[in-house]
This record gives sequence, structure tokens and C-alpha cells, in this order.
Amino acid sequence: MRVGCVSLGVALSILAAAPVNAQETAAIDRSLERSVRAPQYMRVYANAQPPYGFVRFCEVQPNECVATSVGDARFQMTPERLSELDEVNRAVNREIEPATDAEIYGVNELWTIPKTRGDCEDFALLKRQRLIARGWPSNALLLTVVRDEKNEGHAILTARTSQGDFVLDNKIEAVRLWNNTPYQFVMRQSYIDPKVWVSLDADPSSPGVMAGVKSNPEN
Repeated sequence: MRVGCVSLGVALSILAAAPVNAQETAAIDRSLERSVRAPQYMRVYANAQPPYGFVRFCEVQPNECVATSVGDARFQMTPERLSELDEVNRAVNREIEPATDAEIYGVNELWTIPKTRGDCEDFALLKRQRLIARGWPSNALLLTVVRDEKNEGHAILTARTSQGDFVLDNKIEAVRLWNNTPYQFVMRQSYIDPKVWVSLDADPSSPGVMAGVKSNPEN
């Protein structure tokens, strides 16, 4: 599988999602998981800039960016649900051929639900769509941006469950807990509002991985 499919950046893009209203922002701030938790759970530090490619995706396919569930309870994991994660992860990894956006569409960054070919965030979007169709709530399926083992940008899907945060990855067939991966976790969707993103990096001064964040993404 190809790696490094997410753009690296050292600054936030001037392109952003529609502004979050004060009530939504306050709700996100109250819900930030600041306390030290068991290692199977990620820790959230602050709000983050949504990836440019994700913002454009939501403009084109708004139905894919709405909450299908509310509340902050973690999804109850069962052996059957874990099997679903594994089945969907393996199925999408087999069905979709890895390819860059430049190879498919002639642009550097385009988030979309793939048909036959796609890059890392496309794999994650398709897995999310299929799991929601199987009854998973949207607040348990969070698009996530990491630095991979080569320090390159990479997008995955994480499942936020009572048994921990599990990773669905186009580079790996097996579903694993997030802390059993070689990745540095940078940011992910909020489980309260899928259009809002939160930081998983404790040091905001460090260069971040901004998926699809470019001042001119067509270059």
C-alpha cells in the first residue's frame, strides 16, 4: 500500500470550514478529554483546523458530514462489532486500488468516497460509510490524521469504543488499538460534531500534519 498520501504543512490553511457558532464551540470545549485516561483511549487537547480536503468534501457531500447520533458515551464494543470492524477494513482494502489524487483526478488533494481507486482518506471515508450502514453511530467513527512510521502524513479511521480507540488502516489488514501502531496522532474529528476537528498533539508549536491543507491545493 502507498504511504504518505496526506499533505504535510507547518501552518494552518487560510481556507477553513464554515465558522462554528459559539454554542457549538462551548460544547466542544466542555467535552475535551483533558484528563489522563487509560492508554487505550486517545487524549484530546484543543480544537483544530479542519483539513482543507475534508471541508471541500463536506461541501460536495453534506449528507456524509452530519451526526447520526448524539451523546458522548463510547460505543459498546462486542466480539460481533469487532468482527465488523475487521471485515470492513479488510474488504475495503481488497476492493480499492491505492492511487494518488493526481493519478486519478489530476489534482493534488480531493477527498471522496472511492469506487475502484483512492488514497488513504478515501479508504477511511468508505469504511466509515459502510460501518454507519451497519448501524454504527457517527460519533464512534472518526476520521483521523497521523504521521506514519516515515514521518509522512497519513489518514485513517478510528473507532471510538468502550474497549478503546481502534484503527482501521489501508496499510494494515488487522484492526489494532491506536497505541499499538507506530503513528504519531495529530488530529481527528470531534465525536460531538463531525465537522469540527480536535488536536491530539500536546505541542501546538510543533509542525502539524494538515491533511489537504494548502494555500493553493491545485498546485
